[in-house]
Amino acid sequence: MYTNPVIDENFPDPTIIRATNGWYYAYGTQTKRAGRIINLQVARSRDLIQWDYLGEGLPEKPRWATASQKIWAPHVSEHAGRFYLYYSARPDGTDYFSLAVAVADAPAGPFVDSGQPLLPGPGFTCIDPMAFDDPATGQRLLYWGSGFGPIWVQELAEDRLGFQPGSAARAVVHPSLSHDPDDYHRLVEAAWVHYRDGWYYLFFSGDNCCGAKAHYAVLVARARHATGPFETFAAATNNPHSALLAANTYWQAPGHNCVVTDAAGQDWLAYHAIDPRRPTFNAIDDSEGYSRRILLLDKLEYADGWPVVKGGSPSWQPQPAPIGQ
Repeated sequence: MYTNPVIDENFPDPTIIRATNGWYYAYGTQTKRAGRIINLQVARSRDLIQWDYLGEGLPEKPRWATASQKIWAPHVSEHAGRFYLYYSARPDGTDYFSLAVAVADAPAGPFVDSGQPLLPGPGFTCIDPMAFDDPATGQRLLYWGSGFGPIWVQELAEDRLGFQPGSAARAVVHPSLSHDPDDYHRLVEAAWVHYRDGWYYLFFSGDNCCGAKAHYAVLVARARHATGPFETFAAATNNPHSALLAANTYWQAPGHNCVVTDAAGQDWLAYHAIDPRRPTFNAIDDSEGYSRRILLLDKLEYADGWPVVKGGSPSWQPQPAPIGQ
């Protein structure tokens, strides 16, 4: 049995992978911990519940963003014994974000940046990258976005350090044009693609992740092909307020999820949320505190071709744990 949270420290925008060495590795956005800035948070677990915090995975900032304290939303994948880190950072002297890529020979790093931005701005459009290898076509794909724009996908080159020559970005999910303050789809971000039973499920998050007015949830779309066309669950149910996972009394603003599969083949949704009993911490760039987003985990089930989380909100009571290694 286990009870949320599984990491009770600021660990936003999580990615969890199972490396070929048998360990699960979790990666989180830049933070300040015990007075020290950590560019890339890394933790390790055998069972997805008990985590050893390994600390810094990106000891040197990219040379084009040496002053940046905005290193966000890491995604790591393993290919042929190497580990590829996609993330977003604010280049020095700019007011926009860029996608970036770094490489390591071990899952905990140290990761070394490629030396140049992968895709710059404008604004907040180049954030939240997620790499996915399409099992049907073999294409190496990168999803990213938002900044009140769409979520995009484009094919990566064979070396995974840039985009495939001749490829073009394609929008796969668009934000709504609604002025309804309860519509999570007004801003879409944090793509995560998971293939299961012939469906490509595109999980994403919507609206405002942080602060006193945080209004955030996990949303989902599906398609028969990795590049779409995607149908959102909101469109399928004709309900703009629908969400896979939304807040409750115990956990606020759940979102920016990943999907990880345990040793028994069961899918789990890992994501961050805000504990209203301790909502802020002494963050990097806000001495008076900022949203403290901690790591939660809940079972992901499927019904009528759509993913489902029991109760539609984060769990707060003891429940059966994943099957470890």
